[in-house]
Amino acid sequence: MNKHFILYLKALGIWLVLAMSAIIVALFRNGVLLPPFGEQTAHQIGTLIFLIVQFLIIYLFIKQINLKETRTVVSIGIFWLILTVIFEFLFGHYMIGHTWEKLFADYNLVKGRLWLLVLLNNLIAPIISSKLIKNN
Repeated sequence: MNKHFILYLKALGIWLVLAMSAIIVALFRNGVLLPPFGEQTAHQIGTLIFLIVQFLIIYLFIKQINLKETRTVVSIGIFWLILTVIFEFLFGHYMIGHTWEKLFADYNLVKGRLWLLVLLNNLIAPIISSKLIKNN
């Protein structure tokens, strides 16, 4: 098999781990953070927790497969970004039943919604991880 195909298959597997971890953090947010803090603060704390979890998973993946080529690392980040957006909108709308307005509202940084940072992390965490690994 083509080595790029295998790499993207592995990246897809890691993205599934990222998606599952997002669901776990969302359950934690709704069950633990929401009652004492309210929706907005719970969203913000939950997003920050997920950003850390997401970065650690991505770092360990990049380190494990020893990815150092910038072009490949960037393409993996773009791949994860696209998968996340597709999942967020299709799963969020068709499976959970969120309105399009609610889904788009989560991207409004001005109103304290931080989900856009998750997309940014999808894109730049592989690059940062690769650079950190190169320097060690």
